[in-house]
Amino acid sequence: MTTPDTPSSLVAVDGIHTYYGKSHILHGVSLTVGRGEVVGLLGRNGVGKSTTLKTIMGLVQPRQGTIMLEGQAIAGLAAHKVAQRGIGYVPEDRRVFRLLTVMENLRTGLDRPGVTEQRKQELLDKVFAYFPVLGERRNQAGGTLSGGEQQMLAIARAMMLEPKIILLDEPTEGLMPRMVSQIRQIIDVLHNEGVAILLVEQNVPMTLEASQRVYIMEKGVIRHHAAASELKVGDEVIRQYLGV
Repeated sequence: MTTPDTPSSLVAVDGIHTYYGKSHILHGVSLTVGRGEVVGLLGRNGVGKSTTLKTIMGLVQPRQGTIMLEGQAIAGLAAHKVAQRGIGYVPEDRRVFRLLTVMENLRTGLDRPGVTEQRKQELLDKVFAYFPVLGERRNQAGGTLSGGEQQMLAIARAMMLEPKIILLDEPTEGLMPRMVSQIRQIIDVLHNEGVAILLVEQNVPMTLEASQRVYIMEKGVIRHHAAASELKVGDEVIRQYLGV
């Protein structure tokens, strides 16, 4: 396994073991994400990628290991406390509030202590500039949006928290190529704004293109770590662990 140079870590996961009941899912997973860095987490379905994100987010608690955010331990905190510390999360199934309007969905991230009305408007203006369709449909119920539009809403809702890092779980799954391209663009926008991203994604070419570094998982273990620029589809390590 190569060990590329990494920037100062924003998030540092060290030796986490996570279980669902008696099922041992993560076996000593360690990874880091630097400030403003995009890091890809690749692997076949069912190897523990989503569980890694859920463990960082506090939705599942590890039995062993540490998770640090800016040098502070966050393992064991409830998910809402982790979010307050600066971690945004976009789950694989998006979890849009289907009966709430687009605006009401966004306000779930906006209505928090210490955010002035002026700042709320600035954040809304920003996401509507990035995702014009959300501005057009601000009064439409979330459940009536297309899959791609719901994905945009889920990302925009995470952006309302002004996070230091966003955990993105399969953001392009099931989307048309045009929507995939838009998601790819927003990853670049977030990166350019200094927001770090830990990206779980089955689209290997997009992940390699968007990321600075990648980790490859197999059966709950990190098997490979490299600079994204050193890998391409068809490489032996990609074929071995991903079958592409």
